[in-house]
Amino acid sequence: MSADALPTGERTHELLARQVRPHPASSLSTVVTLAWRAMLKIKHVPFQLFDVTVTPIMFTLLFTYIFGGALAGSPREYIQYLLPGIVVQTIVFITVYTGVGLNTDIQKGLYDRFRSLPIWQPSPLLGALLGDLFRYSVATALILIIGFILGFRPDGGALGVLAAVGLVLVFAFALSWLWIIIGMLVRTPESVMTTSFVFLMPLTFASDIFVGLSTMPGWLQTLVGNNPVTFLASASRNLMHGHPAGGDALRVLVSAAIILVIAVPTATRLYRKER
Repeated sequence: MSADALPTGERTHELLARQVRPHPASSLSTVVTLAWRAMLKIKHVPFQLFDVTVTPIMFTLLFTYIFGGALAGSPREYIQYLLPGIVVQTIVFITVYTGVGLNTDIQKGLYDRFRSLPIWQPSPLLGALLGDLFRYSVATALILIIGFILGFRPDGGALGVLAAVGLVLVFAFALSWLWIIIGMLVRTPESVMTTSFVFLMPLTFASDIFVGLSTMPGWLQTLVGNNPVTFLASASRNLMHGHPAGGDALRVLVSAAIILVIAVPTATRLYRKER
């Protein structure tokens, strides 16, 4: 193109004025895009990949063969009780990565970039949570596969297993909002991890994941029996084995609803607040 054919300043302004501006991205598309980003982070952060793949397998094998003979007579018998609880323990533990990822974004300056974009502002939070649900599903699938190989046979069939997994994912989704709050309050990702262990260790081990309530002292039964993780493990176990689980499942849903009612407005307010 010759220099004479190039548009003059006035003509350039006219052409630019006539150009159709792209429409802003929809809320759904931004959430899905950021969810995909969250899943890609698993690939690039080996420690998170380790917790999603290796840790669930290791926990299932270790607890089955170390405690199985002593607590149930054989590993095959024990895994019928243990595996639903291991699913709960694993998923509850890895919910902390929601807060770790958000805190890492804050430290790298991505927090401010997301807030400056013309997108639906909750998208980064919901995208991270959606990506984490995929992470939880992968970990759950691995545990179930290992369990089937070791002899786990859910009497509730596929529907019972899916119902239990769905209940675990609902509770994990709610719990992740607490780590979003922690991730915005502490200064480093390591602090998020440290804080999480202070709460998650007693929450998971002071439950009926590994042994039944009847084996515990009376005072401990009261404490463990009112632990939300106990409700979740018991409901998952009953659903997988085809037993009534309405009471425990309802308690799990109520616990999740309480967490969401408190945590979602708090997390959203902190996310929009200037740091």
